[in-house]
Amino acid sequence: MKGVEISVFVVLAMVHFMVKPGEAAVSCDQVNGFLASCIPYLTSGAGNPAAQCCDGVGKLQKIAETSADKQAACNCVRQAAARFPTIKEDAASSLPAKCNVQVNFPISKNTNCQE
Repeated sequence: MKGVEISVFVVLAMVHFMVKPGEAAVSCDQVNGFLASCIPYLTSGAGNPAAQCCDGVGKLQKIAETSADKQAACNCVRQAAARFPTIKEDAASSLPAKCNVQVNFPISKNTNCQE
């Protein structure tokens, strides 16, 4: 039993140290998955976002903890928004507020993610 505990500890330590300080742990696949259900709201700008969309915005906020994570998530959002030219900029910028989630970077296709 003690061997199992040591193995689990070693695996957890390896996972912890695999992400270097200052290196983002957020992937664009994650961001795209979290925000995919927001596309109808973002392209129409009408009404309110679906509950599933707001759940995704909340998950996005939770995974973007470090500055590197926030910058990576911001770049992913900007790239995803560029693939949908019909996204309404007002809907995108108001999405976190409509979902009652404070995201620490703007949701926009025009954002400078380096700031």
